[in-house]
Amino acid sequence: MKPSNPGVLVGLVAVFGLLTWGLLRQFYSTVPTLPWTAIPTTLLLAVGEAYTGWLTRARILRRPDTKPVDPLAVARLAALAKATAYVAAAFGGIFAGFVVHVLELLDLDKPRQDAFVGGGSFVACVILICAALFLEHCCRVPGKPSGET
Repeated sequence: MKPSNPGVLVGLVAVFGLLTWGLLRQFYSTVPTLPWTAIPTTLLLAVGEAYTGWLTRARILRRPDTKPVDPLAVARLAALAKATAYVAAAFGGIFAGFVVHVLELLDLDKPRQDAFVGGGSFVACVILICAALFLEHCCRVPGKPSGET
């Protein structure tokens, strides 16, 4: 499996952002307010993935007081990290689309709340992408070329 390409992730953010912005131009008045719970949930996922990466890396390097890691478990974690990065990029684009759409409506209450929640959720998605890429990096076998996982 090849490492995730950051260019593809940025492309996903851009495409989903444009699609969301386009759809919101037509349907924003019927869309409910963004839930603030997306921010802590996404941040908890990011902390979990980063911590899992840190533990996995220690086990792969066979640091003292760690058990050897099962290669199949590492492959599953790498797949999880790759999937998380792509899904977080898609949701980050959706939240960015919300923010871009409501920028011109900030004098109203609902759009202003959506701007804050959407912006915070976008930042949380970027942090989750970084944590997923870190977990993916931690799943690499030492001594292999950087292009292989």
